[in-house]
Amino acid sequence: MAQHQPIRKNTPPAGSSEIPDKLYFRIGEVSRLCDIPAYVLRFWESEFPQLKPHKGGTGQRLYRRRDVEAVLHIKSLLYDEGYTIPGARQVIKTEHRQKTSQLPLAIEAGPKSAGTPQLKRLQKDLRDLLAHLSNSPVSTVQSIRSSRAGAPRASSSTRRPTPEKLTDKLFDSPAGPRG
Repeated sequence: MAQHQPIRKNTPPAGSSEIPDKLYFRIGEVSRLCDIPAYVLRFWESEFPQLKPHKGGTGQRLYRRRDVEAVLHIKSLLYDEGYTIPGARQVIKTEHRQKTSQLPLAIEAGPKSAGTPQLKRLQKDLRDLLAHLSNSPVSTVQSIRSSRAGAPRASSSTRRPTPEKLTDKLFDSPAGPRG
């Protein structure tokens, strides 16, 4: 009986440390780096939305470092861990969701800053606004009027006339309305 030879070479997966420090890689370079035929890379582009190399003016695929890392990750999922293409796509989608949903808030991550009194004042203002909006409409109008009543009134020369007064002046003028 003839012994079967593995199709793929049993080489350890290339790590990100083996990826040269370049801005762009052509498909042949990525194929050699990842030990995957170019036609498989083109097929994976159609199957994995995360893998979108830039196409130059000549139509040549130009992979960035993150694209090469994505190829290595997809290769690991498919060849080493035994996922199917839909399964690997689902794993990548789940990993992406977890990364985006677990970002820390800037307020929690940073040390207490000198802006703390400003934050406390802002919180107080927001609580006051919430309490103000929670009141019934009648009491809100009354509280607004009472807060205005305590404020000094502007002199008649600095107050703006209401739209009704402007239209009254327009129609009461001796020249009449302009037309």
